[in-house]
Amino acid sequence: MSTETPLSLPIAFALLREKRPLVHNITNFVVMNWTANVLLALGASPVMAHAPEEVEDFAAMAQALVINIGTLDAAFIGAMEMAVKRARKKSVPWILDPVGAGATRYRTETARNLVVRKPTIIRGNAGEIMALAGKVKGASKGVDSLAASDAALDAAKRLSEKSGAIVVVTGATDYVVSPDRIETVEGGHAMSQQVTGTGCAVTAVIAAFMGVEPAFDAAVHGLTIMKRAAAKAATDASGPGTFATRLLDAIAVDHG
Repeated sequence: MSTETPLSLPIAFALLREKRPLVHNITNFVVMNWTANVLLALGASPVMAHAPEEVEDFAAMAQALVINIGTLDAAFIGAMEMAVKRARKKSVPWILDPVGAGATRYRTETARNLVVRKPTIIRGNAGEIMALAGKVKGASKGVDSLAASDAALDAAKRLSEKSGAIVVVTGATDYVVSPDRIETVEGGHAMSQQVTGTGCAVTAVIAAFMGVEPAFDAAVHGLTIMKRAAAKAATDASGPGTFATRLLDAIAVDHG
């Protein structure tokens, strides 16, 4: 979707709640339920479909597609490629979450092959983004980055220039990077790192906003809501368990 004047966050959020964009998630088994609940709390409509027999149909009817490589196998990769091909044919924006890129050759090559298919946005931590850009080896430990988000800024810009995608680097500070523009999103809480799937949820929230506004703005707004929700959730959380529950509640509030 394109628009002449960028939407403010309150207007974009209200539009999202009104339109309830369908977000097709081909995502990993670890976060599937959590991601669906986050999207429902936000006001979007999630579908978690990865069967090759139906991914093309869902990708065609969705307002945004999420490709998350967290629990890879050959069948998942095939379904991802099918969905991306149909999404591109139907001009459906899609976002790539290259979970754990840099940790193994299989994972890194899979992510790089998906980058060639022209994602609208790539969202990862510093280690994942640097691995995709080919800057360094050993910047990640499984799905955890061993580098701060600002260390990946040069890599993010190169990756954006090469791929044509907007690149989002998440961490203590989040960055939204295009060849000619960088935006910073501050806030959040360190407890997010103790709950599985918070990064994957960020990807899905950005996708939901892509269903109602241009990609760069969608990234900034999705990151802002998740940072605010994490800060709010942490105010009365006694630990990771209550933090997760309160994070879901904080996402569901009116962000006007």
